[in-house]
Amino acid sequence: MMWYGAGGWWMFFSMLLFWGGLIALIVWAIRAGTDRSQGRDRDRNRALEILEERYARGEIDHEEFEQRRRTLEGR
Repeated sequence: MMWYGAGGWWMFFSMLLFWGGLIALIVWAIRAGTDRSQGRDRDRNRALEILEERYARGEIDHEEFEQRRRTLEGR
């Protein structure tokens, strides 16, 4: 393909910039979607750790621990 004048090169770089930006946007969207789901699992695990710590310190009894654990696992 022949490029005539500066206009041809400008179109080439414009298309390159457009497609590069589109691919970057798609990659960003996929990564943002997967990070959110992993964050929920991490939060759930941290909540269970806190619950276990409270039970170990004697702040809550066994019945309350089991009830809250079932609630956390049932989400």
